[in-house]
Amino acid sequence: AFCALPDQEWSGRFAPQTGQREKKISGLTHPRSRRLTRRPQFSCCYDLGRRFFSGNFILFVRNREDNGSTWRVGLAVSRKAGNAVRRNRLKRLLREFFRLHQQHVPSGVDIVVVAKRGICVDPMNLVRITAELAPLLQRMTPAGS
Repeated sequence: AFCALPDQEWSGRFAPQTGQREKKISGLTHPRSRRLTRRPQFSCCYDLGRRFFSGNFILFVRNREDNGSTWRVGLAVSRKAGNAVRRNRLKRLLREFFRLHQQHVPSGVDIVVVAKRGICVDPMNLVRITAELAPLLQRMTPAGS
């Protein structure tokens, strides 16, 4: 807790001021509405979704019955891809790819991105992931519309 010295007064300058709202920065976050969060959602994509393959990833894409206006993505990176630091780095790169290319993702679909077993995470960067996944987005767009 903050403790003011006897000769100091609490100015309240760090407290939020009334009447001010937080500015919403759109496009810079990956909100919960854009994520697959439950195991049944992942299982449904695995069982009913179309598969798209690249060198290091498999995408499972399923059109939702509720015809939601937004798309959702789930990431599956197993321990065989490396330790927690490497797995989390790969997931951050994948989330950033989908954030930057969100206008190219068809609406009303669920996507599960699975990293293949032999993936080497260390040389991965956003450019390499874009080179692999952008053509898959183009292939899924006509069928997803």
